[in-house]
Amino acid sequence: MRIAIIDYGMGNVRSMANAMEFIGMEPVLSADPGELAQADRLILPGVGAFGDAMAALKERGLVEVLQRLIGEEGKPVLGVCLGMQLFARSSEEHGGSEGLGLIAADVKQMRAHPPAKIPHVGWNDLSFDPDDWLFEGIPASQPNFYFVHSLQMVCDDPATRIATCDHGTSVTAAVRQDNIVATQFHPEKSQDNGIRLLMNWADHDFAGG
Repeated sequence: MRIAIIDYGMGNVRSMANAMEFIGMEPVLSADPGELAQADRLILPGVGAFGDAMAALKERGLVEVLQRLIGEEGKPVLGVCLGMQLFARSSEEHGGSEGLGLIAADVKQMRAHPPAKIPHVGWNDLSFDPDDWLFEGIPASQPNFYFVHSLQMVCDDPATRIATCDHGTSVTAAVRQDNIVATQFHPEKSQDNGIRLLMNWADHDFAGG
């Protein structure tokens, strides 16, 4: 399977490529619309500010490309951290920016109750449906994943949230909408649990539902 990791200058794409190679995939790092169109699946990573990321996608002519490939053609995609947030309509970070608009959601500043601190950095346990295919094989006794963020996605439809974690408030940890799967945490930095999640995503038959 050919997986294109979108390399738009926002994040450590090499660590994700290493993780995909570890599970037997053939990742390609690219911002070329043709290569993205030819890939079986896409991964949209991201670290940094929402507005800067959208500007970087626009500079490379990728906003319309991603809206077409993901939103219109239904190509399976995995968003990670900032990459997840970019699927939303907007973010209030740094005065506000428009997103890709592929998920009915907006990105809001986290307001955690003490003693939780913002940014949310480190390991945290997830709450999820153990029968959900994305989390198959991940032990309910140790469902920990690695987070680094200060904002979170707020979805119009609660069913879009398929995993949460507690950090002084309920935090959106993973979302799914048709062909779009996205995680606020970094699976590529989450050791065995992250590897298993990436395998589940890569093996899933999106055509079959």
